[in-house]
Amino acid sequence: MTESNESGLTGNVAAVDPAELAAWLLPRLDGATAIEVEAFEPPRSGYSAETSVFTAHVDRETGPGPEKFVLRRESPEPPVYPQQSDRSCEVEIQYRVMECVAASSDVPIAPLYGFEADPSVLDAEFFVMGFVDGDVPVEDPIYTSAGFFVDATDEQRARLVTAGVETMAAIHAIDWRAAGLDWLTPDGVTAGTRRQFDLWHDYYRREIGDRVHPRVEEAITWLDTNMPDDAELALSWGDPRPGNIIWSDFSPACVTDFEAASISPPVYDLGWWLMFDHWSHETMGQPRLPGEPTRDEQATHYAAVSGRSIDNVRYYELFAAMRYCAIVVRVINRMVERGHMPADHTIWLENPASTCLDLLMTDYL
Repeated sequence: MTESNESGLTGNVAAVDPAELAAWLLPRLDGATAIEVEAFEPPRSGYSAETSVFTAHVDRETGPGPEKFVLRRESPEPPVYPQQSDRSCEVEIQYRVMECVAASSDVPIAPLYGFEADPSVLDAEFFVMGFVDGDVPVEDPIYTSAGFFVDATDEQRARLVTAGVETMAAIHAIDWRAAGLDWLTPDGVTAGTRRQFDLWHDYYRREIGDRVHPRVEEAITWLDTNMPDDAELALSWGDPRPGNIIWSDFSPACVTDFEAASISPPVYDLGWWLMFDHWSHETMGQPRLPGEPTRDEQATHYAAVSGRSIDNVRYYELFAAMRYCAIVVRVINRMVERGHMPADHTIWLENPASTCLDLLMTDYL
């Protein structure tokens, strides 16, 4: 599986003991009689969790052979996203949401082999899932400028985008109460737009400190003043975009990255999807390729397949851009803390997320 914009940065998570991992994994593999963890690919250590792909030789009743897995361990640093739940750590939140999505829908999720809450096993909480091969629309270089998406036919590009919208709608169709996802909202807190605004506003204030980001400040004031009422709530994916889906023949093979999952209005996710479409095109100076639906067409398709209202979608696009700017501030703060960037940088203010927010506010307000 593929992590997105956090890869390649080394954190402070201890090295994995292959024997300990093998001993933990063996009883969780159906039909396995022996396992030896053979090789780790270089870990991609982000700011919320460390992700490693590893190969293991597994003896099964059907015969021996190599198999690939993904290990995701909690980072000792605070996660990238604000804490939505009272659950102990980000990797548990992600694992429990994926369990519910897999059990309650046809949305493709990687095979899940277990979550471990005892940090003494591998020096941090972790979970293991199966490796799913496929194509991933990457951000560097942006997938709209190079790679399999650019090389695709018009019809294939259209299929990928519309399938992504349909996958998001399928997640929103899950009965989150019946699925037991009430824990995503802490006791005594009302889920919805106000909850998300307050959470992200507080998060931004903590990370920005005594600095001032004028465009984000303007967005916060506008979002607070113009906040719509919540017509309905759903399970929110949290980070819906093409790069958080692994694709096989331009169809979803696996949906990833539920760290920011919440109970929110469905249009909250749609706003993020459309904001990221803007970021991948106009913000990055990339033209829309033949076959790609426009954002209006994507929103209309979402309304048709979900049966849900897309009223106030522009509000949620701006909210998404504000959140993206806040995430960049946090990520850059972590880079300074890790010694990868000088403290007097201005990237927290001047970056593509800020450009995206500025362009959207100029267009919509």
